[in-house]
Amino acid sequence: CRLCPPAAPGAGNGNAPGLEARPSGPASSLCPGPHFLLPDTNLLLHQIDILEDPVIKNVIVLQTVLQEVRNRSAPVYKRIRDVIQNPEKHFYSFTNEHHRETYIEQKRGETSNDRNDRAIRVAVKWYNEHLKEIEDEEKIQVIFLTNDRSNKEKALEEGITAYTCEEYIKSLAANPELVDRLACVSDEEKEIEGGKIIFPEHIPLSKLQQGIKSGIYLQGTYRASRENYLEATVWVHGDAEENKEIIIQGLKHLNRAIHEDIVAVELLGKDEWVAPSSVVLQDDGQNEEDIENEEEKENILKKSVNKDMLRPTGRVVGIIKRNWRPYCGMLSKSQIKEARRHLFTPADRRIPRIRIETRQADTLEGQRIIVAIDGWPRNSRYPNGHFVKNLGSVGDKETETEVLLLEHDVPHQAFSQAVLSFLPKMPWSITEEDMKHREDLRHLNICSVDPPGCTDIDDALHCREIGNGNLEVGVHIADVSHFIRPGNALDEESVKRGTTVYLCEKRIDMVPELLSSNLCSLRSNVDRLAFSCIWEMNHKAEILKTRFTKSIINSKASLTYAEAQMRIDSAAMNDNITTSLRGLNKLAKILKKKRIDNGALTLASPEVRFHMDSETHDPIDLQTKELKETNSMVEEFMLLANISVAQKIYDEFPEFALLRKHPAPPPSNYDILVKAAKSKAIIPHLVSFLLSFQNLEIKTDSAKALAESLDKAESPTFPYLNTLLRILATRCMMQAVYFCSGMDNDFHHYGLASPIYTHFTSPIRRYADIIVHRLLAVAIGADSTYPELTDKHKLAEMCKNLNYRHKMAQYAQRASVAFHTQLFFKTKGVVNEDAYILFVRKNAIVVLIPKYGLEGTVFFEEKDKPTPKLEYNNEVPSLTVEDTTLCVFDKVKVNIMLDDSNIQHQKMRMVLVEPKV
Repeated sequence: CRLCPPAAPGAGNGNAPGLEARPSGPASSLCPGPHFLLPDTNLLLHQIDILEDPVIKNVIVLQTVLQEVRNRSAPVYKRIRDVIQNPEKHFYSFTNEHHRETYIEQKRGETSNDRNDRAIRVAVKWYNEHLKEIEDEEKIQVIFLTNDRSNKEKALEEGITAYTCEEYIKSLAANPELVDRLACVSDEEKEIEGGKIIFPEHIPLSKLQQGIKSGIYLQGTYRASRENYLEATVWVHGDAEENKEIIIQGLKHLNRAIHEDIVAVELLGKDEWVAPSSVVLQDDGQNEEDIENEEEKENILKKSVNKDMLRPTGRVVGIIKRNWRPYCGMLSKSQIKEARRHLFTPADRRIPRIRIETRQADTLEGQRIIVAIDGWPRNSRYPNGHFVKNLGSVGDKETETEVLLLEHDVPHQAFSQAVLSFLPKMPWSITEEDMKHREDLRHLNICSVDPPGCTDIDDALHCREIGNGNLEVGVHIADVSHFIRPGNALDEESVKRGTTVYLCEKRIDMVPELLSSNLCSLRSNVDRLAFSCIWEMNHKAEILKTRFTKSIINSKASLTYAEAQMRIDSAAMNDNITTSLRGLNKLAKILKKKRIDNGALTLASPEVRFHMDSETHDPIDLQTKELKETNSMVEEFMLLANISVAQKIYDEFPEFALLRKHPAPPPSNYDILVKAAKSKAIIPHLVSFLLSFQNLEIKTDSAKALAESLDKAESPTFPYLNTLLRILATRCMMQAVYFCSGMDNDFHHYGLASPIYTHFTSPIRRYADIIVHRLLAVAIGADSTYPELTDKHKLAEMCKNLNYRHKMAQYAQRASVAFHTQLFFKTKGVVNEDAYILFVRKNAIVVLIPKYGLEGTVFFEEKDKPTPKLEYNNEVPSLTVEDTTLCVFDKVKVNIMLDDSNIQHQKMRMVLVEPKV
């Protein structure tokens, strides 16, 4: 501030920010002169989308407001901090609580809320007085923005210029589009004008908490159904196994809860319990007042109840915590001419439609847009919201990729300058200081083996015979933790992202490209920093010694799996790299046999690879991925390194080692596999004496028993049988997760049959590996520790985020494959292919097409044909459609085509061709 002298350290009188220059912002008809805006807490919380808009500048955010926002909403607090740090926005924070002229004491009988409102008004008043002292031709004002009627009235009484957010935004005549971004501010329980009450009132939070304590209500996470918009489940929090999952059915019982909200539920009497519905119901109505239609649909649900499958049922009585986020989707334009109220249909079927007001309906039709929810009054069929952003045209590749990244919560914004500032300055080279603390391994014949086009090379290998006749085998991993130091902005961004996300045509890096594709990537013929795990082995692949060291390497070759395989197979090639590869491959086969003998599982999933047109980047071919021996070779040594490192860090840090476990599935998970193996449909294929119906039994009491059962399930006349069983076995598995050793007792990795495991080998693309590198570096005395590394509670919290990020990355990858599959079939018309039945449903079969690794559903629901009949024989399901019986693993022929009748939810449509039904 031009008027304030710099404060002495610790003086605490503050300095008025933002007054070093005249504010220049959008022209307002209410306050045409230069002015600053000062919002109160609720306005900042609810109107953050408006405040983030590039048009809005020159805003003062008080310490009082920031503290309240921080306590009430971590995401909004993060957003407003980011805006304050953006110099182009001219947002300023002012520590009014530490300034002698704006600090106030709380009066007797005054609530904290009223005291904070008064503190904000005192600060606005002081600012305006302070600005009068600046001798400018034109007076500079501070405008108070509040949507609180009482606060605004008091401000006006005190001579403060105050407006609601709507009043101010509507005064910006040159920016009418901002009006659409105004949040519809209304109390959750406050009715909108003229509508009849549809939903019961939500019980206040204080009473909910008492009810949960006394056991009247249960607290849990609300999970909406994708298939039926009138049904949801609530996963009850706590350890009680009884009533772990509660079904909610019907509009009034769902009571305005939205997917992922934390809710309070009242359990209904057993006479009111229902069964999970097998009916598919989509909310496709345009008339939001048509409640009679909803009641009709609820009656359909009641009629379809299977009395044998009744489950604990409840109703939502209140909301403990809203977990709303911005939603991607499309505008369903109102049929009424000149209407400003329209319905927005989210891309995620679990989210209800949202009612928004916009003047841009014609422009936004056919576009993917983002909408935020503001509230859900009791007499509104749908929640109210506001328009946030237009992403682009439906079907456009860039737009759809942006949608799937947003919908799966994948952080994908460009790295900020704060993050990039912690990267090494170029040109970079290894210094004498680096050499002192590392082993020089540049003389070794090290090479990397990766998929084609890989630029983020995490790992490299070597194998050589040593003087005593034994073998030295090394796994060398990029030393990413050398470049990413704990606690700086680069480290914080990496942990937030958690993982690199690989889409069909795009990679969302966890770390900036300078590291991922250059300085950390173990490219050939350049010196690189590595973390090496080196074993001495005998020729039986038995480990005699293990050591870990920070190192400098120079890879002699960057090979693809195919190139490495060609070298191993070629009798003409006998150079050092090829000899090393052959040694590695030989040992890998022994290691793999040992793992499988111990009970490790070899499962299958139908992965697909797209071949892209070099100009349009559209998929022109689609095929299942082919795995070579060299894939397995690399995998074996990565597994071995991960197990060796896991043991080392656990021995050194038993309370705070970051490990990875794979829980054994509960027996019920195997039902689909066991029933499929029992299916009589298999009998015709098993002509061979090697396999008969009696001995095709899948044993699931241990991983070893399952592995042996799967190995025996072979048939010369039905070669795809074993792959089908392994694909089904994959579906039975639990998710592998990261955890902190001091917070868990079960370390076992079921799929690998290993008592301990971690991730060490991919630090360029997984943050968990960076933590493991730091732990290992401390364990061998190569680096120093820091407080967060030895705090098991913080590590457990980090593991929770990493598990979430990995899960969402998997879902995003699948969504990307689904979208590119649609692009591929868009130009193909109708394609006829062989398929196998994976599952049998009430009115459909789920099939797998081996050629494309594609899974889809064939529905039987023609109105003029008999209803399909689902039957069980020895618990094995079969579906009779007219006179044809379809069973699991039957080979069929299907027509595949793209169904784009619903532009928002395009999907692959499959029709049964053989057998004819």
